[in-house]
This record gives sequence, C-alpha cells and structure tokens, in this order.
Amino acid sequence: QVQLVESGGGLVQAGGSLRLSCAASGIIFSINAMGWYHQAPGKQRELVAAITRGGTKNYEDSVKGRFTISRDNAKNTVYLQMNSLKPEDTAVYYCNVVPARGMWWGQGTQVTVSS
Repeated sequence: QVQLVESGGGLVQAGGSLRLSCAASGIIFSINAMGWYHQAPGKQRELVAAITRGGTKNYEDSVKGRFTISRDNAKNTVYLQMNSLKPEDTAVYYCNVVPARGMWWGQGTQVTVSS
C-alpha cells in the first residue's frame, strides 16, 4: 500500500520560509521521479517542482529561484524548501510521483502566506 505523508506547512508572513517534507512508503522510491504539487482554492492541482531519480530538477516559472526541491533516497523522503514566500503561494501542497498517480494522493499540507 502506497502512502505519501506531507508535513511542514503552516502560516508565514510574506518573505518568510518553510520547508516541506514528504515521506513515502510502499514504493521503490529511488527509481521514481518525485514532484511537489499545489492546489489553491478554486483552482486545479498543478506541479510546481519535480526531481528525477538522477537528481535533475525542474520548476514552474512562478517558483524558480525561490523554491528548491531535493530528495533523500535513504530516507524515502522528498523536500521542498520554500523561500521568499508570496501570498499567491497559499495552497495545499502535495507530493506524488511524476506523472502523478491519482490513487496515491496524501492529505497534503496547508501553506498560508499572509501579506
């Protein structure tokens, strides 16, 4: 049974930082590309950062230079360091493989950025 458990969200002022973590179980973590997705109220869920099994990283334009994705295969964990946060970053953040598997979504972690 696959489980993806996100943590690290919270309320932060604009310009602040958060570090999200996602612990994976039930999959061979090291062979999968992993991604962080976010879903703002009334909007579709979208991929904001991805990292291949080889460590190549890609970012959605709005987060380039502010967010950094990383992974620790020994811990089956993927991270998202979020700096210079903006109110428009407010969303629920989820991790999943890339491309996402619908049945594997976790509960997500809420990130709220106040202005």
